[in-house]
Formats: sequence, C-alpha cells, structure tokens
Amino acid sequence: MAGQEVTFDEVAAAAASLQNDGERVTIEAVSDLLGGAAPASVHQHLTAWRASGAKPAEVATPELPEALLDALGGWARQFAVDSGAGSQDALAQSQRDVEELLAQVASLMSARDEALATLEERGESIARLTAELRDARNVATDALVGKAKDRLAIDGKDNQLADLRAQIERNVAASAAESDARLTAEMELVGAVTARDNFAAEIKELRAQLDAAQAERRGTRG
Repeated sequence: MAGQEVTFDEVAAAAASLQNDGERVTIEAVSDLLGGAAPASVHQHLTAWRASGAKPAEVATPELPEALLDALGGWARQFAVDSGAGSQDALAQSQRDVEELLAQVASLMSARDEALATLEERGESIARLTAELRDARNVATDALVGKAKDRLAIDGKDNQLADLRAQIERNVAASAAESDARLTAEMELVGAVTARDNFAAEIKELRAQLDAAQAERRGTRG
C-alpha cells in the first residue's frame, strides 16, 4: 500500500486503533500503520475523521515562531470551516498536522541543501583536477619544446663541425698543393744549379784548352 491512496474507513480504523492504544494520532503514524500510504490522502481522511467527533490524544503544542503560528492558525481555521469541522480539538489537531507536513518539507529542503553542497564540493574537485591536468600538460609541452631546442642546437653544432671539417680539409689540400709546388720549384732549382755548374766546368775546360793551344802556337812561332 506504500504511496497508494487509501479510503476514509481505512484511515478511520487506523486512527482509532492508535487512539485506543494511547498513541498519538498523526499523519505519519497512520501512514506507517497502513503500510506507507500517501500522506496527502491520509491527511484528507484524517481531518474528516477528527471533524466527525473523534477525540485526539492530548499532545504538547511545539514552539514555533509567532508569525508562523498565526499564519498556520488562520489557514487551519479556514480549512476547518471549509471542511465543516466545528470542533476546537479538530482544529488544533489539523494545525499540528500542518506543522508535521512543514517539518517533513523542511527535512526534504535540508536534504536538498546537503546534496547541493556535495555537488558543489565535487565541482570544486573537478575544477582542481582540471587545473592540475592543464598544468601537467603545460609542463610536458615545455619539456618537449626544450628537447626540440636542444636537438636543434646539437644539429646546429653538427653543421658547424661539418663546416669546420670541410674548411680544414680545404686548407690541408691547399697546403699540400703549395708544398708540392715548392718541392717542384726546389727540384727545378737544383737542376738549374747542377746544369750551371756543369756548364761552368765545361767553360773552364774549354778555356784551359784554349790557353794550351795559344801557348803551343806561341812556342811554334819562336
């Protein structure tokens, strides 16, 4: 019967049972006794049952703000008039029923506020995790950029080394060519000196032969 509509007879029987047992006749008590019947349906029939002359159990009136009590009292009186309830006891009990419903509403509002607070905390956690993820991505990106820069710097140094190596090879080749040219020139110079010495020796020998021939000629003339 949980959450289901109930009849007046069912509510009246449950209320009478609670009253006979000396228990407080309330919407929640009647609803529980009927297996969790709909509170709105229980309230409607319970009001009619009280208006029919049933005497509710004496209970203490809870302390509420005066303005709220005045508003609820006016509503309860009007409700009693509209429903034909002429008894002061039925009116007071109707007021207590309203207060009970308001308490249930307040409990639901409190539960809603707690749920909203939980959602807000989870939202803050999600925002914090999102920020941490963004920071981690930025760090990873900076690391990749740094590695790329280092790699470009190494490549640049490799290019510089290659240029230096090529320049050294060109200098070595030029030095080798210059050495070869110098060696060739020196060899040619050595050959020229030798030829000159040979030529000088031949001239000296020819001069000696000439001197000998002239001396022989002079001797012949004498």
